[in-house]
Amino acid sequence: MAKTAACPSCGAPVVFRSVASVLAVCEYCQSTLVRQGANLENLGKMAEFLDDRSPLQLGTEGRWNDRHFGLIGRLQLRYDAGHWNEWHLLFDDGRSGWLSEAGGELVISEPMGLDGTVPAFEAIALDDAIRLRGQSYTVTNILQAECVAGAGELPFKVGGGYPAPMVDLRDSAGRFATLDYSDAADMNGRPLVFLGEVVEAKALALANLRDPAAASGTPTVKAKVFQCPSCAAPLSARSPDILTVGCGSCGTLIDTGKEVAKQVAKVLACERFEPLLPLGATGTLRGEVLEVIGVMQRRMTCEGVQYFWREYALTTPDGSIRWLTEYDGHWNLARVLAKSVAALGATVKYGGQSYQHFQTYTAHVDHVEGEFPWRVRADESAQVHDYVAPPAMLSREVTDRESTWTQAEYLDPEELRQAFSATALPAPRGVYANQPNPQAERHRGVSRHFWQLFLAAWLIHLLLLVFGPDTMLKESVAYSTTNDEPRLSPGFPLPDGARRLEVAHEAKFRNSWAAFNMTLVNKTSGESWQAQRELSYYEGVDGGESWSEGSKSDEIVFTDLSPGTYMLAEDIETEPGRPAIVAELRVAHPGPRWSSLLILLLGLATVPLYTFTRHRVFEVARWAESDHPIVSSSDDDDD
Repeated sequence: MAKTAACPSCGAPVVFRSVASVLAVCEYCQSTLVRQGANLENLGKMAEFLDDRSPLQLGTEGRWNDRHFGLIGRLQLRYDAGHWNEWHLLFDDGRSGWLSEAGGELVISEPMGLDGTVPAFEAIALDDAIRLRGQSYTVTNILQAECVAGAGELPFKVGGGYPAPMVDLRDSAGRFATLDYSDAADMNGRPLVFLGEVVEAKALALANLRDPAAASGTPTVKAKVFQCPSCAAPLSARSPDILTVGCGSCGTLIDTGKEVAKQVAKVLACERFEPLLPLGATGTLRGEVLEVIGVMQRRMTCEGVQYFWREYALTTPDGSIRWLTEYDGHWNLARVLAKSVAALGATVKYGGQSYQHFQTYTAHVDHVEGEFPWRVRADESAQVHDYVAPPAMLSREVTDRESTWTQAEYLDPEELRQAFSATALPAPRGVYANQPNPQAERHRGVSRHFWQLFLAAWLIHLLLLVFGPDTMLKESVAYSTTNDEPRLSPGFPLPDGARRLEVAHEAKFRNSWAAFNMTLVNKTSGESWQAQRELSYYEGVDGGESWSEGSKSDEIVFTDLSPGTYMLAEDIETEPGRPAIVAELRVAHPGPRWSSLLILLLGLATVPLYTFTRHRVFEVARWAESDHPIVSSSDDDDD
């Protein structure tokens, strides 16, 4: 049940809706009030918030896991790279939780008891695995934050400048955890634990939001206008949540968080550039309305050669950030991932897809223009690990206190031209890490058709073998070597339309040979055709190993035959002294030959081999720029 007390400073009513709330900020005079039984203690005025474009406000309502909640308090915290909001929420069942809002990402969480031990804040490192409530989480961020301001009801005493050491953790399912060490000294070193998940704003069914102008990204305060302290060029920051502005004239970085714009550093660009997408350009890309607010040139060095690429910061209407990266005319659209990604050596898995390690390098900030909602440092560096599964790429950037995964997808420049009406985009050069292989789809289609034809050819061949050959004569014959007269077979017809006959012998001997002299005679027309075939087969054992050579069977096909009744005259030659040779004679319409099937399949295979070669050439060019180039046997020979 809500409790109401009078503010000791101005007399205005102060409502405590949650029994867990021990602090409230008077909305009339901004006094910080601590509840002590029925009394309120005034701790002084709370510092003012840094205004931002958040669509949330005290009184905003929503639903999470079928539970209704309302926002009853707000904290704004700051760390070395920027600031974010923590909204204290109250569920209808009286439980409380937090809605974290940072860079357009929303995380909703609830306090949980610590069911084990966790390391001290100073002992935690990035990528550490910490088990909380039976679930393994990975450390992704280590923050030394401080409170800027607070409003509404809060469950603990806090004020401007209040230190808040925190550790953020994630798992591969999108679950989120925070270890809050701000009160660890009073809790025997044990942090507060908050468990929850990353959520989409639309999934919370939020109501009673701020004025639509704030939600759409329109500044609620005047833009900050000032001159570059280095070259006096006019600059502006559209809202106070912009913390860094890069001067496009001289490369100076300005920290807008100071009352007076202060020069942070001057970045001397190794390679000056004109942004291909101008600052302020707007467009609709992949269903999102985006505005270019900043561009950063970065560099890496490989084997003494410097390589430069551009990263464009874009903002959505709700204030979240997207990235467009460009190198040699190749573009990618990227966003920061809410989930942790498990590395498995040379591969990582995300979303059911395996990504192969492509490259590891150190990226440095080379030149900055425009606005960034975090503090960009001169020559700032990060270790980058790229993994590819074209057209997608996963990149992990690691600094001393933060590990961030981003997912990028390759963009056709034409899609970008249409989205931003950009006419001066250069054509891509070379092959990029996650560029789709233009031969991949064609090769898959050709291979699919090849295997279909392969199976069809085999099936037809087998059917013809079983049902195709029409045997007209089949008999076992004992060929005498002492009779000089040729042996005559019974007559057999060759019907109209048939032009070929196959004569086959299978001898019943071993370690011997036989030569068959054949004359095929058309009794109807008197035409004749002659042929000679020889069979030989030998086998034995040599040194304990069995061996054999030759064959006991042979076939010959007579072609260009005319219709009629035929007979076959044969005599035989064999080893001297052998009285007879027994063989099986078969005369039939010839069926399919295995050699014909082999020739057909080899012919069919030339097309997928061609497309595979072109596909392979593209992949060799892709991986030549990686840490794992594809080395051919010819390269090995050259070495």
